[in-house]
Amino acid sequence: MLWNTLAGIKKLYFIGIGGISMSALAKFFSGVGLFVSGSDILRNEETEKLAFYGIKVFIGEDGERRELLEADAVVYTDAVFEENAERKKAVLLKKRTFSRAELLSVVCEGFSNVLSVAGSHGKTTCTSMCAHIFKGLGVPFTAHIGGEDSLFGNYYSSGREYFVTEACEYKKNLLKIKADRAILLNIDRDHMECYRDKEELVDCFRAYCEAAKTAFVCADDKNCESIGDFPSFGIFNPLADYRATDLRVNGGKYSFTVEEYGNPLCRIRLNAIGRHNIYNALAAFASVRSFGFDEKQIKTGLESFTAVKRRFEKIGVYQGASFICDYAHHPREISATVATAESLCKGRLFVVFQPHTYSRTKLLMQEFVSVLQPIKNLMIYKTYPAREKYDGEGSGETLSRKVGSLYAENVYALKTWIKKTIKEGDTVLFLGAGDIYYAAQYLLKELN
Repeated sequence: MLWNTLAGIKKLYFIGIGGISMSALAKFFSGVGLFVSGSDILRNEETEKLAFYGIKVFIGEDGERRELLEADAVVYTDAVFEENAERKKAVLLKKRTFSRAELLSVVCEGFSNVLSVAGSHGKTTCTSMCAHIFKGLGVPFTAHIGGEDSLFGNYYSSGREYFVTEACEYKKNLLKIKADRAILLNIDRDHMECYRDKEELVDCFRAYCEAAKTAFVCADDKNCESIGDFPSFGIFNPLADYRATDLRVNGGKYSFTVEEYGNPLCRIRLNAIGRHNIYNALAAFASVRSFGFDEKQIKTGLESFTAVKRRFEKIGVYQGASFICDYAHHPREISATVATAESLCKGRLFVVFQPHTYSRTKLLMQEFVSVLQPIKNLMIYKTYPAREKYDGEGSGETLSRKVGSLYAENVYALKTWIKKTIKEGDTVLFLGAGDIYYAAQYLLKELN
């Protein structure tokens, strides 16, 4: 075992094991020889997949569960509160406990080179791009991904020379990661329930960059301007160290020339839709390039990336209408995704948006209203609460009333609306980070 922090630990118990990030950590520790088990409140895709790794998953919390009682250490997500029966039992028995972010920081200790990806938007896509680059380079690496990459899923490991992971700003968790290379894609007002104001949020990202040996920061993002003097990437800022020039687009997919300190290196043809992916690709290119790799090999890896699940993913067709799902749950992401859809769809565009958490909706209400009001055919779906209790001020009903849109409390209301309105050639775009993805899949199955 390379991790001194985990000395003596042979059995790990995960509370909230079905989360994307948690399940990836569970797979990692199972792979290095620890006995791993855990629980979650509901079954999902991840809990089912964990069985293939020999990991026991239980549904529901039980403070007397044998695997919990025998565990040497217990891991929990931020969504698991202190009142949770299993977490309370672990404290009562004086077991070693780790939050998800704390355990992720421990994982970093076991790798020669750590590359972390932070930012309010794009972390999962950029992390996946980095993984594809390392795969193409043929070097030993491990990827911990906060989503489902089309090739790797949420976890892949071929060795411990390089480790690529996401660094989340929720509760300042990104400050627990000490990276050799750090990426900062952008800064936006999000998770503001954890910050006093925007200045404190920016300060947190600055501290994250300063803690790394080298950080790469977006030169086009206004909120990143005060971060400090770090190597940069961008499209419009002529001072960017890594720059995309001569942009061309075909079917929503961009190609561009990568310039390194003013010198053209190579031309990249992305196989993922959306201009925002140029920034993700530039950041991945620059950070991996700084390890000393050849630009042609990096190019090959980048071009092999196609998609992450729930990132403008076409899930099927109903009576000639395309169903597309996207993870966009912040006003800035919604704006970019809708713009992309409008540029690509030939018929009418219908948008179903599910707010993610009451706190985010409440704190960013005006931004949501501003972005959603111009959408002609809009349906607001019931809020996904995640870890939160009901708050009417941040509910989907309130948002719908302020926007002046239709509102659906359940999947049956969505089904009725779609059957009445959709025609051949239309596009239905489902947006949100909650269970709207599964609602859309269920709808498609029911309608067909």
